[in-house]
Amino acid sequence: MEVSAVAVAGRGLVDPGEPVFAADDEALLRGRSVFETARVYGGRPFLLAEHLTRFAASAERLRLPRPDDAECERLAELVTRACDAADLALRLYWTGRTLVATAAPVDPELDGLRARGLRLATVPWSTGTLASAKSTSYAENMAAQDAAIAAGADDALLVAGDGTVLEAPTANVWWREGERLLTPSLDLPILAGVTRAFLFEVSGYDTLEGAFPLPRLLEADEVFVSSSIREVMPVASVDGKALGLGPAASELQQELRRRATS
Repeated sequence: MEVSAVAVAGRGLVDPGEPVFAADDEALLRGRSVFETARVYGGRPFLLAEHLTRFAASAERLRLPRPDDAECERLAELVTRACDAADLALRLYWTGRTLVATAAPVDPELDGLRARGLRLATVPWSTGTLASAKSTSYAENMAAQDAAIAAGADDALLVAGDGTVLEAPTANVWWREGERLLTPSLDLPILAGVTRAFLFEVSGYDTLEGAFPLPRLLEADEVFVSSSIREVMPVASVDGKALGLGPAASELQQELRRRATS
């Protein structure tokens, strides 16, 4: 994803190729920083207030000062207006000393991938105490994703040592059993997705949260993941087992787009 615009608190818009973090910033030295990602539709960030609430919560978990909401909004507007594209991936970074916003075009391949459905490969997962924080210490997540891609999949499905389904490296996971949706509980070491919370609000399905074993997901009527940029993405297979693309993912995707663009 090639960044089109960058803005830094106290400096405004800067050249996307210009350095913005100091070499002695703990974000670089120790990965101690947080980030937030939101999707922009028609020039408007969707659910920005909810993203800023999680941004502040992540900072608190890493014992960083709270980022300034008003400055986050100002930087978001700067980078959004600086881009030619109206549909963007907006990112905010906070290291405790530097606040940065970036904007980049959304991957044009996403809708094609949605029509086909994701191929997931399970990856054993052991998480730390910061699993619920959106920290830039994402190396383990990316390694899991790379392992899944090397196995011929599109993304990973993280599974705890006891076989409990957790999440994808950058998305929450859901599945449907008849007229009921299931998704891992936030009591598990997973990220509280903003899109996850939105789907709870708009879904007409009865939804059950809990700790569920992988075999239960594999027998579901349909499986999908949710995230801010990929939105609602159906899953076509897990570890080579084919899964049907069902109506819930399509209905929720349509409702998300309707609300985001209205």
